[in-house]
Amino acid sequence: MIKKIGVWGMALALAACASSSPDVIQRGDAQRLSTVVDAVVLNVRTVTVEGSQSGAGAAAGGVVGGLAGYGAGRNQPESQIVGILGAAAGAVAGNVIERAGTREEAYEILVQLKNGERRAIVQAKGEEVFAPGDPVLLITSGGKVRVAKAPKP
Repeated sequence: MIKKIGVWGMALALAACASSSPDVIQRGDAQRLSTVVDAVVLNVRTVTVEGSQSGAGAAAGGVVGGLAGYGAGRNQPESQIVGILGAAAGAVAGNVIERAGTREEAYEILVQLKNGERRAIVQAKGEEVFAPGDPVLLITSGGKVRVAKAPKP
């Protein structure tokens, strides 16, 4: 049983390792030239980015639930049925846990470019706090955009 809990814990820990924080740069984005555009913050609001459902949580939960259910039957004729029910319940629970574990609070930042165009960017909350009127930089790298405060002159 301890091994089962350990496997489940490792699966959850690996799912939690993914980060969309603007303060964390992905390895593939390091040492790449990025495009930088000046803008001004018009509005900032807090939003929730829905958690992911890769299937890893459901798979891990199904395995753990199936083994626990089968073990609970103690080799009785119905132990296979209990194992199947445990696997189904574990898969549902694993999916819910994965989804909740990957949900994150973020900002939707509405900015205006110098040419008058407006853009909205959603990014995870980071160290920087934005307010209307703040000069910012839109940094585009590898097809992803993040907002950073512009350096003071």
